[in-house]
Parts: sequence; C-alpha cells; structure tokens
Amino acid sequence: MKTYHKILLLFMAVALSLTVKAQSNQDAVALVKEGVALHDQGKYSEAIEKYQAALKLDPNYPTAYHEMSFTLFSSGKAKEAIPYLEKLMKLDPKSGGAYDMLGSIYDDDNQPEKAIELFQKGLSVDPDYQRLHYNLSITYYRVKKYKESEDCAVDAIKLDPKHASSQRAYAMALEMQSKRGCALLAWCSFLMLEPQTKRSIGAYQNIQNILHHGIKKTGEKSVDMTINTSDLNSGNLLLPMTIVNATSGKSSLTVTDSLKLQLTKVFAISDLFYGDPKSEFYTRYMAGYFKQMAESENMEAFAHLISLAANQDENVKWFKENEKQLIALDTWVAHTKREF
Repeated sequence: MKTYHKILLLFMAVALSLTVKAQSNQDAVALVKEGVALHDQGKYSEAIEKYQAALKLDPNYPTAYHEMSFTLFSSGKAKEAIPYLEKLMKLDPKSGGAYDMLGSIYDDDNQPEKAIELFQKGLSVDPDYQRLHYNLSITYYRVKKYKESEDCAVDAIKLDPKHASSQRAYAMALEMQSKRGCALLAWCSFLMLEPQTKRSIGAYQNIQNILHHGIKKTGEKSVDMTINTSDLNSGNLLLPMTIVNATSGKSSLTVTDSLKLQLTKVFAISDLFYGDPKSEFYTRYMAGYFKQMAESENMEAFAHLISLAANQDENVKWFKENEKQLIALDTWVAHTKREF
C-alpha cells in the first residue's frame, strides 16, 4: 500500500508541476502579447518590461526572445538585442528571423563580413526567408560585390515579387555593373510597385539619367553620342541609338511624351541588353514582360504612372482626365503573368 501511495503522490506532484508550467506559459504568452501592443504604440520601455516578465515565467519561450530583440532593435538599442538573439538561435536553430536581425545589427555596425556570414547561415536553415535574401543583397552592394548583390535580389524577388525594395536593390546592382538597359527596366518595375514616394523620385531620375547617358543634343536635328570603352557590348551600344531614334523628327514633345516613345522602343529590344551569359530571370521576368507592355495600348498611362512622383501635378491631372486609360493599365497588369 505504501508503494502505491508513493506512486500516487509522485503522479500528483508531476501533474501539479505540469499545471503550474502550463499556467506560467499562458501568462508568458499574454505578457508578450501586451508587449507587442505597447511596441506598436511606440512604448518601447514598457514593452521591454513585459518581455522581461514573460521570460521570468518561461525562460525558454522563443517568441519572447524574438519580440524583445525586435523592440530593442527598433528603439536604437540593437547591440543589447544580441544576447537575446543568440539565445533564440539556440532555442530555435531554424529561426531565419533571428539570423536576419542579428546580421542586420552587424551590418549597421559596419561589420559586413560578419553580417554576410550570418545571412548565409540563416539561408542554410531557412532558404525561403525572403528578408535574408534581400538584406544579403544590400550588404553585398555595400561591399561592392554587385553581381552577388544582383543574384540575391533575384532570389528575394522570386520569393516576394511585390517587395518593392528588392526590385530597387536589383536595379541598383545592375546599374553598378553598367547594365544600363537592364537597370532601366528594373527601375520601371520598382516604380510600378512604388510610384509615389521619395524613393520614386530618385528612381525616376535614374531612368532619365540612363535615357540621356552619352547623348548630347548639338543642334535642332543633330546629337552627339559618346561611347566609353566599357560600353562596347550589344546592350549599351544599342540603347543610345534606340533612344535617339525614338524621338527623331518629332517636335513639341512633352517630357512624358518623350518618355513614352523612348520606353516603347527600348522595351521592344530589351531582351538584347543583358549580354552573355544570358540571365533567364532578366530575359523572362523583365524583358519578356516589358516587351508585352510595349506591344499593348498602355504605354502612355505607364509613362504617366512611373513619372507620377516627379511630376505630380501634371500626372494627377492627366489621370483625372484619362481615367479609362488608368483602368486599362491596371487591368492589363492584373491579367498579364510575369514569368521567372
């Protein structure tokens, strides 16, 4: 009987322990939820107190470590987040978010090689974590490894085609490799997603810089084209000639009229810009798509859309007067599939 009594007491003790632990975990979950709400209100100190209380109840609660790290990172205390992230990676070795945040902290601290190492480790355990590809692209760009930056941006776009920042990173990497025609299409792709922000103005200016690169008007019917030795490839040779021919013999054109004509001609031959070896992603996702755009009836609306932030008053007025063209462009975009 004594043996059975001991077993019963042991069972009750274990059950009580599990009940207390379950209750503690529920309380920790509730505290973290409160902390997230405080974080969203910008009350970072109060949020941190909630996370600390949650971790006292449950020292192995991964979400508490993640939210604590994120709040510290967001409140300018990124280095204080490092031990929490390291603990999170031990508790959840496949946490792509932990590697992403820790890599970003080291990147912001001017330790790009450490950041790259962490981003790569993160991708080895969570290859579908889109932000790892994007942030790795940005870090490669900062250390002037532009081809690597391009490749990572492509991977990021494939995982989230609507992530405008990845499209922007892709355009930046192409431009730094002097793949100007390819970069032109990439900037257009970015502006389709983000047509009206401060970054949009810069993107539009990049498009204009590419369109005018090496071209100088010397008279009413004459221009000079300057070709650098680094531009002796089919893409960069074709681009200025195509741009000049697009508006040759046409007068009284507005900036947007010129943009429409130039992009229509450029898109039509854009599959020739990348050079060898070919990029299947660029050929299909960029050139193939924008070639279809050039063959559609939507180029005027498109030209107004991508120049919206730079010439807002003119373009808003145009869209109000040409609502059907904007609707037609939206319909075309919605029904035209972009292939990788």
